Amino acid sequence: MYGSEISSSEVKKNADFQLPIKRKRDKSYKVLSGALLYTCMTSDFFVDKADEWRTEAWEMIKLRSDVQFFIFTKRIDRFLVALPDDWGDGYENVIIGCTVENQAMADYRLPIFNALPIKHKVIIVAPMLEKMDISAYLNDAIEEVATSGESGVEARVCDYDWILDIRRQCIEKDIPFCFHQTGAHFRKDGKRYRIRRYHQISQAHKAGIDYKIHRLNKK
Repeated sequence: MYGSEISSSEVKKNADFQLPIKRKRDKSYKVLSGALLYTCMTSDFFVDKADEWRTEAWEMIKLRSDVQFFIFTKRIDRFLVALPDDWGDGYENVIIGCTVENQAMADYRLPIFNALPIKHKVIIVAPMLEKMDISAYLNDAIEEVATSGESGVEARVCDYDWILDIRRQCIEKDIPFCFHQTGAHFRKDGKRYRIRRYHQISQAHKAGIDYKIHRLNKK
């Protein structure tokens, strides 16, 4: 909904800001009912420079209660800024993914995340930069933990053993786990690999280590 965070000083609306409520010539919505929209993937929904637009964004999200909005953020400490008055314990059509990249950020952000009124919570361990212990923050409110390495020219290495350790923590707490992508520099069994961007997701999926459970069994 917001434009790319090209730099720390440039945040703006992009052409798709109002996409959720745009209509076709026949007056039907362009975004079909039941769709899943990944929101602000190249920015952050809670960046302070977008505070003036967040109320409008929440209004669109509320209006399109038939569409699921997946919001990733590393600014979970700003979640309550401009939160809708009728938020209550959360909108049913909003998934919040709290990102953590190292142990320090996990220990800072995840206690805040766990305390917030959100119906659908996902922990995004990405880009994973070191071995981490998030077991203390895993509970039945967490619907999934997703892990990824770092992409880009200056990407830092991600170690497969770190990924497997997060998976172990999730299995022990019976929390769904997903290995989403390897990142550009991936280390396995002590050997370092350079993985092209278009192979990073497929290589992660080939590992076959995702862990799924039937959440209804936990109710």
